[in-house]
Amino acid sequence: MLYTILIGVFVVYWLLTWYTSRSLKALRTPWWGQGIFWTVAFLIVGNLLYYWFSRGKVVWSAPQQYAVAGLLTWIIVCLFVCIPLLLEDVLRVLRWPFRKAAKKKPYLPSRRKFVSALGWALAAIPLSGMLYAIFKGKYNYKVLKYTLYFDDLPEEFDGYRITQISDIHCGSFDNYDKIRYGVELINAQKSDVILFTGDLVNNLANEVHQWKELFGTLYAPDGVFSVMGNHDYGDYSSWESAEAKQQNLEHLFSLQKEMGWQLLRNEHRYLERNGEKIALVGVENWGHGRFSKYGDLNKALAGVSNTDFKILLSHDPTHWQEVVLPERKDIQLTLSGHTHGMQCGIEIPGWLRWSPSQYVYKYWAGMYEENDQYLNVNRGFGYHAFPGRLGVWPEITVIELKSSRQMSGISTDD
Repeated sequence: MLYTILIGVFVVYWLLTWYTSRSLKALRTPWWGQGIFWTVAFLIVGNLLYYWFSRGKVVWSAPQQYAVAGLLTWIIVCLFVCIPLLLEDVLRVLRWPFRKAAKKKPYLPSRRKFVSALGWALAAIPLSGMLYAIFKGKYNYKVLKYTLYFDDLPEEFDGYRITQISDIHCGSFDNYDKIRYGVELINAQKSDVILFTGDLVNNLANEVHQWKELFGTLYAPDGVFSVMGNHDYGDYSSWESAEAKQQNLEHLFSLQKEMGWQLLRNEHRYLERNGEKIALVGVENWGHGRFSKYGDLNKALAGVSNTDFKILLSHDPTHWQEVVLPERKDIQLTLSGHTHGMQCGIEIPGWLRWSPSQYVYKYWAGMYEENDQYLNVNRGFGYHAFPGRLGVWPEITVIELKSSRQMSGISTDD
């Protein structure tokens, strides 16, 4: 299946490249300019093939992601160049019988030159966007703030502040200073607790090594708690044995402990204030379809009263959709991640909200409410597969819990 997709991508790549090259001829580009064009086209494919087939057991390392970014950027640029060329060709074909009957010249080089120049001008728009996404957008951290009102919140937790982060993906990072700024921004929120909802790595536990000290500086008075995401289990890498895979998993557990994080694996902890408490419940990854289902909500809730106020950490929002909503009406707030909002989209508060992610996930980014139960889908702190973000920026979520019998719902401060 994978190789079928790759073949299809390469067929599209070369067709678009060839069609784009026709615009260079129309613009009377010198031979060396056309040579550079084709050289770049071959280098992009060669670079991708090299990093893909030499990856070993590491999938989606930073070099691989940049190789994919190069291919994707080239395809998008060529597509925008080709759109006016294709429209002009279609129009020419439709008008050809009439021009032939009128014995008019069927081809106008000057018009073809204008259309080619228009195509390259149009292509500059997505090219600029892609470059921004790769070099700036992926570190354009946004702090999104919500205030949630609950009738059954213990009074001692009125005003309690939670900072949620998700999907760090250490193996993708390439700029220590930018990541340090993001970590400092998390700490600057001065929340009571920090909650991480999975995908610390892309594949391997050793991706954390150079970032362990930095993420170990995360601090909140009530601690830093975490759960596992689908990428954390090493399921997308090849292993010499089941024992080697398990050793990698155990290493990731120990690294989180060394950072001072409290990993919840189908278990719960109580946060207490002056005799009152709320239950912090963490499950392992539970995803729809091909994604792993290691999560056991019943096990995590063992010993928790139905009347306790509960916050659930579950990496994949489909868990809330398929299990929590229909089966557990007593879970007031669920925190998830996983989708990244596909790292691209358009979000204009109160007017427009779109991402390709919405065609895959019903709950893909932001705060949702269903039957007095809340879900926040964090857009992710890091990035994966494509080393950039455009329109859907890396997110730090701050949630304030309020106790009020007069008010209910969500208040936002984006």
